[in-house]
Amino acid sequence: KGFAGENWHEFVLWCIEQGFGGIENLSLIPGNLGSAPIQNIGAYGVELKDVMVSCDVLDLRDFSVKTLTNEECQFGYRESIFKQQEKGNFIVLSVILELTKSNHNLRTSYGAIKEELEKMGVSNPSIKNISTAVINIRRSKLPDPKDLGNSGSFFKNPVIASEKYQALKVVFPDMPQYTISENEVKVPAGWLIEKAGFKGKTLGNYGVHKKQALVLVNYGGASGSDILNLARLIQKTVVRIFGIAIETEVNIL
Repeated sequence: KGFAGENWHEFVLWCIEQGFGGIENLSLIPGNLGSAPIQNIGAYGVELKDVMVSCDVLDLRDFSVKTLTNEECQFGYRESIFKQQEKGNFIVLSVILELTKSNHNLRTSYGAIKEELEKMGVSNPSIKNISTAVINIRRSKLPDPKDLGNSGSFFKNPVIASEKYQALKVVFPDMPQYTISENEVKVPAGWLIEKAGFKGKTLGNYGVHKKQALVLVNYGGASGSDILNLARLIQKTVVRIFGIAIETEVNIL
């Protein structure tokens, strides 16, 4: 059990030190534990919904404390009941996770993790090895919010029909994808944004990060409206070029 005010990354590291596995792929995600179920945070093949049993919340309508099960949170890809029909009604107080103490289900299928483990000279990884690999990857690609204003990945990876993907691949042979089902694939939003010419693009004191096209950055002095206008321009351009709508991952208040 973890409480809402705890730093997420520190919580992950503490769990690993105690030998608990299941969230090592979620290392170095910024924010506190209380925001994890709101966003259904995820990275490198793991999402919070995979391990969360329940969470206690404060209902702001009657100030009662309620327990919501995993199912009741209605988790989706970076989605939950907290961002939809119950937006603004609950404050997360604590979260209960079901983690493993042995026979860990290690998620190392992502190419970046495989490559980083090879660089580390690790062939039989532990949960700590995977956490270290993820930390190394994130630090190499994502700017630290303490040094450069950003909110992490700004857009979700869109899911499209396999038939549409095959048609696009004729025009864009290098378009990557991750198979979701027999009829659907997920396309990396970062690839779409980069192909649309936005990676590293600077508009005055804000722009798109030079190493990761999913990240919008504020170099200092830009307003929230500036960032949102850039996001909308990116969305319109991606639709025009690829016919794919990309949604924001961030929770816009």
